[in-house]
Amino acid sequence: MVDPKVKYQTIEGFGGAFTESDALVFYQLPPDKRAEILRAYFDPEHGHGYVLCRTTIGSADFHVGNYSYDEVPGDVELKRFTIDHDRKALIPFILEAMKTAPQPLKLFASPCSPPPWMKTNGKMTGGGKLKSEYRAAWAHYYTRYIHEYAKAGVPIWGLTVQNEPEAIQRWDSCELSGEEERDFVRDYLGPELRKENLGSVKLMIWDHNRDRIYERAKVVLDDPNAAQYVWGTAFHWYVGDFFNNVQLVHDAYPDKQLLFSEGCQEGFDPKQLDSWAIGERYGRSMLNDLNRWTVGWVDWNLVLDETGGPDLAKNFCFAPIIADTKSKELKYLNSYYYIGHFARFIRPGARRIIAASTRDELQTTAFLNEDGRISAVVLNLSDSDIPFALKYNGRAAMSSSPAHSILTFRFSAN
Repeated sequence: MVDPKVKYQTIEGFGGAFTESDALVFYQLPPDKRAEILRAYFDPEHGHGYVLCRTTIGSADFHVGNYSYDEVPGDVELKRFTIDHDRKALIPFILEAMKTAPQPLKLFASPCSPPPWMKTNGKMTGGGKLKSEYRAAWAHYYTRYIHEYAKAGVPIWGLTVQNEPEAIQRWDSCELSGEEERDFVRDYLGPELRKENLGSVKLMIWDHNRDRIYERAKVVLDDPNAAQYVWGTAFHWYVGDFFNNVQLVHDAYPDKQLLFSEGCQEGFDPKQLDSWAIGERYGRSMLNDLNRWTVGWVDWNLVLDETGGPDLAKNFCFAPIIADTKSKELKYLNSYYYIGHFARFIRPGARRIIAASTRDELQTTAFLNEDGRISAVVLNLSDSDIPFALKYNGRAAMSSSPAHSILTFRFSAN
């Protein structure tokens, strides 16, 4: 049953991440294939209509080398700061997507590591921490990045404080405790954003998995002097579902937003390109996150090559579109279509409404779009076909959900 009388969160949008790997694969393809990828993701009529997207501040695992924007040790005034590396492929790719999308993209950026000279381990990989004497310079690094990207024609809508702050990786990473994140936001990054007239930029904490989302959010958001700068909490999916922990953050801090900022299928294997489980993982996560007050859902890489890369850390993964750089053909995984059941029909500005299922095997969510149309998604993860009635406003439409399927119904609220 679908009932629009009770309304919940407003959707910011859906999207994916711009990485250097994406861009390098993209520019190995002929113009017609590049145009196809842009339509598939950013055109709301012929594709998903992506609006909410991510990129990285400096390098991450899906880059072909480690780099920062200031390689000069001790340059606390950032006189040698430059985004020239990103101008080679990453920024041009973002600009092409912006031209395809009919409305402005909401782009948020995440750092994986400060420059090596700011860190206790002296390198961008392997964890390490930000040295306390560089906290002010590191805060300024974010705002300098935003200003330089704006000059390049790419406005930044939001920031996360640190990508995966509890991960010690062989690729770009930096450890940050909850208390350190709280203090950095409260005493450095928040004030720096305001000082640079960037107070409207959406600042998100955590940006790691759902398992510890509540206890990490609590450390920051229980401090009103830190919380005043925080728009919301970002999270990933890599160690389990823990959907109820997302709900707990909303229940405790209803004035703050929740955003799924990264997820992908790890462990690339070309034999698994047609695995239905990949798409079902997306469907299960998106539906359950949305039903727990998440306002946006952002995939990881947009397009990778036939090896699941390129990737400096050899951490090869799947993307919804795989491009064979030899044959120049595109392979759309079922994850692309699962994402589309949400992104194409639940548009920015939509409000979640009540959707109640009478079968444990059928999961559902529903949204009222600004154009007055309702989109109801039905997910069946079972091995059986399940008949059901979609009920709305005293009427019912009979349908059936095939085993291991996803359905989206769209109808007028009038």
